[in-house]
Amino acid sequence: MKKRFLTLMAFAATSLFALAQDYTQYVDPFIGTGGHGHVFLGANVPFGNIQAGPTQKKQGWDWCSGYHYSDSTVIGFGQMHLSGTGIGDLGDVSLLPTTNPAQREVKFSHRAEHVTPGYYSVMLASGIRVELTATQRVAFHRYAFPADATKGYVILNLSQGIGWDKMTSCNFKQESAKTVSGYRMSQGWAKDQRVYFVAEFSQPVKLESNERDTIGVFAFDNAEQPLLVKVGISAVSVENARLNMQKELPGWDFRNAVAQAKDEWNRELSKIAIKTQDESARKIFYTALYHSMIAPSVFNDVNGEYRGADGKTHKGDFTDYTTFSLWDTYRAAHPLMTIIHPEKQRDIAQTMLHIFKEQGKLPVWHLVGNETDCMIGNPGVPALVDIALKGFDVDKNAVFEAAKASAMLDERGMGLLKKYGYIPCDLDPEHETVAKGLEYALADACIAKLAKELGKTADYKYFSKRSQSYRDFYFDKKTKFMRGVTSDRKFREPFDPFSTVHRQDDYAEGNAWQYVWLVPHDVHGLVSAFGGEKPFVSKLDSLFIVSGDMGAEASPDITGLIGQYAHGNEPSHHILYMYNYVGQPWKAADKIRYVLKNLYHDDFDGLSGNEDVGQMSAWYILSSLGMYQVEPAGGKYIFGTPLFDEATVNVGGGKTFRIVAHNNSDKNIYIQSAKLNGKPYTRSYIDFKDIKRGGTLEFVMGSKPSQFGVKPADRP
Repeated sequence: MKKRFLTLMAFAATSLFALAQDYTQYVDPFIGTGGHGHVFLGANVPFGNIQAGPTQKKQGWDWCSGYHYSDSTVIGFGQMHLSGTGIGDLGDVSLLPTTNPAQREVKFSHRAEHVTPGYYSVMLASGIRVELTATQRVAFHRYAFPADATKGYVILNLSQGIGWDKMTSCNFKQESAKTVSGYRMSQGWAKDQRVYFVAEFSQPVKLESNERDTIGVFAFDNAEQPLLVKVGISAVSVENARLNMQKELPGWDFRNAVAQAKDEWNRELSKIAIKTQDESARKIFYTALYHSMIAPSVFNDVNGEYRGADGKTHKGDFTDYTTFSLWDTYRAAHPLMTIIHPEKQRDIAQTMLHIFKEQGKLPVWHLVGNETDCMIGNPGVPALVDIALKGFDVDKNAVFEAAKASAMLDERGMGLLKKYGYIPCDLDPEHETVAKGLEYALADACIAKLAKELGKTADYKYFSKRSQSYRDFYFDKKTKFMRGVTSDRKFREPFDPFSTVHRQDDYAEGNAWQYVWLVPHDVHGLVSAFGGEKPFVSKLDSLFIVSGDMGAEASPDITGLIGQYAHGNEPSHHILYMYNYVGQPWKAADKIRYVLKNLYHDDFDGLSGNEDVGQMSAWYILSSLGMYQVEPAGGKYIFGTPLFDEATVNVGGGKTFRIVAHNNSDKNIYIQSAKLNGKPYTRSYIDFKDIKRGGTLEFVMGSKPSQFGVKPADRP
């Protein structure tokens, strides 16, 4: 009893110590705002529906979040932004403080910007200081006008959006001297986006001009005092937006709101405490952890209501989420969440199951309650099945039925898949048939795994067979590539494994060199298809040194190249860890450590590709801890090379999982031996259940490649 008491006291002390640390000081939200990172910059709280921040004048590929470090012109401060996507949207309900009612844009200097988790500020060229903070559903603005200003203005712009987003209908009205409400509906990436809002001002304002109910210029007289504005939003109604504001931000204490946002971030960032002498790596790590928690976004209102995928209002006993970039995030972001955010897994699963009920399939890429059908495959299947197989609170039979139904539709090439067993490249007008087929195969493997657990033998056999389509149809034994196959079972000619044409060939944002490895559900089967470990390793080694011309029409997403390995795009993210499956983990360690050190930086151009709503960062987080989930569902985390001397991960339920790397250095990157809770451990992977139990995993690191995990019995 005494020992248990001391243990509880020690854990409590550790938890209090963790919370006492200011982890936000290690976060640099500017990382990824340059180059092609496309990250959001502004004020938000973890997984909040609000992302309040600047929207810049320029539009385009690098402005998908509304902000790019190369730009210094702002056209407003919107309440919602995306982070790291390849398509622009949102930017809704824009506010611009000004001393000139005709002004619609204003310059600023990046030297005058300050941002930390939960807070953003900038001094505009007009002399107005803008400060932003947020709760989950409410943005909080503070505007300080120049000392010589006698009158101030705030421009409400409902026509303005980002990228594809185009306003279709909007309206606003002044309810009282201090309150304005309205709505904005738009089309773009999200086909039917609806945002209702209530804006409350700290001073009386007067509507001076109204441009077609889309742009309102509001004036106030006391510019000597800062003007504060609270903006509550909802996808359901103006009244729900008002209720969100009343419940989450009832007062006007801006400083306290900033402190509360900071506390929320510290609670989440403290879930992983690392020990390292590398301050740059510390900054990259905690910024990555911050970026991994911008989405999915809370979508229901404080009363539990949310706008469903069927366009109707629903009310549930769970937190409803949106912003599911699943083609990206099923690979690492969701497996990371199962470790550090176990309390959210039931809600995420319920969200997906309700989306299935409302639209007839699991989410593909869900944005503000809309199915965008962006990207390919059935990425909701591995994300949801992974939650079920890991034992979280979800009805496994309901998960199976939703996954099966989603896999048996006739859309997006699946009708052809059911008829032929593969997707003929000459019959699918939307192309990308190899990429689609491989994505469907890995999702089918997840369904088969769950069917087996549930004793559904016929379903297990059916989906297991479909999961083998990569070997039965697409894999060309002669060229050792996955190739497009015609309806008469012939490989498409001519064939160039380097060449790729964006959205017009057999691959999706990649070429044959990158897609031959997209068999994470059956690596040993792929090895067998190659003819054994020797030819497999030879081909895998070649991936990192071969060079060739991808062509002028290649996707801009193919970035972060090492040979033809493309770390800047998600289909490559598991490849480095495939060396463990063939008994050569030291090769994985070499390349993983290289990527950690050379393709992630603590500067504006700090990412090798789009952040993609947390996936690029999640890869870094898991890999720097020394592991990565290759197989898309079930929880087998493959070892790589731990970057830090020590990491303590809060896995929930009052438990922590500690990872220690003895003798770790820039030279000592190879695992020599391991212990799990003090006992020798020889496998080159660890199961999710062992992580969730808590305990300590110790690695002894060295400078020479070792035989750790080489025996077939110790491999994944």
